[in-house]
Amino acid sequence: MRNYIKSIVEINDNKASRFFAVFIQSLILLSIVTFSIETIPNLKPQVKDILQYVEIFCVVVFTLEYLLRIYVADNKLKFVFSFYGIIDFLAIIPFYLSFGLDLRSLRALRFLRLFRVLKLVRYNKAMTHFSRAIKAAKEEILLFFFITLILIYFSAVGIYYFENEAQPEHFSSIFDSLWWAIVTLTTVGYGDVYPITIGGRVFTFFILLIGLGIVAIPTGIITSALTKSIDKSEDK
Repeated sequence: MRNYIKSIVEINDNKASRFFAVFIQSLILLSIVTFSIETIPNLKPQVKDILQYVEIFCVVVFTLEYLLRIYVADNKLKFVFSFYGIIDFLAIIPFYLSFGLDLRSLRALRFLRLFRVLKLVRYNKAMTHFSRAIKAAKEEILLFFFITLILIYFSAVGIYYFENEAQPEHFSSIFDSLWWAIVTLTTVGYGDVYPITIGGRVFTFFILLIGLGIVAIPTGIITSALTKSIDKSEDK
């Protein structure tokens, strides 16, 4: 019985497994739609009741799925604390924790229902390749983020010394300058804080050039890792 359930619950090339996967994916999408509808103001009581019934049905199915996955797992503890195990748990726990809590707490818990979107990762080959690529390139990505943090701090210090006297209200300290450094290096540039001195503008020009590279580097790293992951899958 355990092997039979495992052949259905886990992704396998059989009709029952494919039906189960499509059913769960459909419920995830339905849950996401109902979650969005709930935010519409002035909903009729009848609509709220229907949404509540749909939510209860989805949670019951997700709970059974979670328990079945624990049951068929070779290493149950390992599954519970795995990425998919945690996502499956977070997808259902807000519903059970909401009992007996006030409405403000309930709203905060309902936000956790967004973790159900991540359940789709299990059934998507493209996302599987992406997760493998992230794991393969994790050292390069960590190095990139470390260098980025250094550049953000360097940018904040530089603009502080250029603009502090000219704009003490915006660049009163290095900590205040960090906001400018972040939005400039990410090339967002909200325009709420900008340099007015010649030195600050020249400095900003070079920081923007560095920012373009910061946006491009992780894309190249992940793309390379994705290509390797896909090539390995095709070779099997």
